[in-house]
Formats: sequence, structure tokens, C-alpha cells
Amino acid sequence: MKKADIEKKTEELVMPILEAGGYELWDTEYVKEGSDFYLRVYADKEGGITIDDCVTISRALEAKLDEDDFIEEAYILEVSSPGLTRRLKKDRDFERCIGRLVQVRLYKKENEVKEMIGRLDSFDDKSLTIVPEDGEKMSFSRENISMVRLEFED
Repeated sequence: MKKADIEKKTEELVMPILEAGGYELWDTEYVKEGSDFYLRVYADKEGGITIDDCVTISRALEAKLDEDDFIEEAYILEVSSPGLTRRLKKDRDFERCIGRLVQVRLYKKENEVKEMIGRLDSFDDKSLTIVPEDGEKMSFSRENISMVRLEFED
């Protein structure tokens, strides 16, 4: 089974658990690190997620994963917070972070920069627009963006 299929199926299994507990799904990822595979679920809730929340989600999801048994390799399940400086990957991530301070890294220079910090102003299928400290809006091609992450704000 492909990585994307495993992540999608995991999302389908975890969504009812998250919705019942008042949590929101931030991301899922299935990765190999060294000789181990990891299935990671990043969840959040209003006011922040606790270790006890992660344990509750993990136990419920583990039961569903054992029942469905669709992952061939042995893996380690991790449920955690996406963190304060979480990566933004999907449109829903960008939607909920409009107006927040983000760091954008590019594969190659665009608008004479390769990295920029500013407030997320808008986005569409083709571009992402941020407003840096100097107030001049800057748009970047989404296909040239290697990473977008929230910046920590006091």
C-alpha cells in the first residue's frame, strides 16, 4: 500500500475518534526513519492538546488499526500535538492561519528572496501571499514553496 493511501485510510479511521472528543486533525504521516516505520497523527483542540488527550486518541486509534490491519510493515504509532511552529501543508491549514505570522522557504529565489517571514494574507491554488514587517505584500508560487511553518509569537 502506498504512503498516501496509508495516510488517507488512517485519517478515515481517526476522524470519528477526534470528532467525538472535540479534537481536530492537523496532519497524518507515514514515514520510514532508519529501519523503523512511523505512523504519526497530529491532533489539536481549542486551548491545546495534552498528553492525556494523545493517550486517549492513541488507544482508540490503535484498536481500529489492529481491527482493520491494512499496514503490511511493522510500525510505531505516535499521536502528538503539531507544535507551536507547525508546518502548514494543506489548504485547510492555510485557511485557519490567515493573519498569523509564518515562515516561507522556497526551493529557488523568487522576488529576490529564498526565505521570508510575514503575516499570511491569502492563498489560492497557484500562490501564497504574505505581508512582511515592511508592509509590502509578496506572493510566491506554491510549486516553488518547500515549506511553510507558523512562527512563534509572544
